[in-house]
Amino acid sequence: MDSITKLFQSGDWKGEKHVPVIHSPEEVKAGEAFELEVTIGDAIKHPNTLEHHIAWFKVFYLEDGGKFPVELASFNFTAHGEFGAYNEPAAKSLVKLNKCGTIYAVSYCNIHGLWENSKKIRVKE
Repeated sequence: MDSITKLFQSGDWKGEKHVPVIHSPEEVKAGEAFELEVTIGDAIKHPNTLEHHIAWFKVFYLEDGGKFPVELASFNFTAHGEFGAYNEPAAKSLVKLNKCGTIYAVSYCNIHGLWENSKKIRVKE
């Protein structure tokens, strides 16, 4: 049986321009909002042209011991130079968590496909 997971690529964002970079605190307080930012190209700039661009991010959270992730955010980048308008692939959201877990970010490049990254978040009471 085929699995979509074989379509995901990953790498060190410092050496690969397609990997989503998750910016968040390492530890947060339970129920307290914190800023979660996802970007592309922090170390190596990704092109942003009609021919080659990041089209979207999806961000998920899976609590430790959980079975199913929850989608925290979805961001679409739809302007890639048409009429001189551009979106840069960067997005922010305020998030509240009650349990430790992992943030997963997925990006989609129109030429190079799906890319993933993850980051553990500690939640203190």
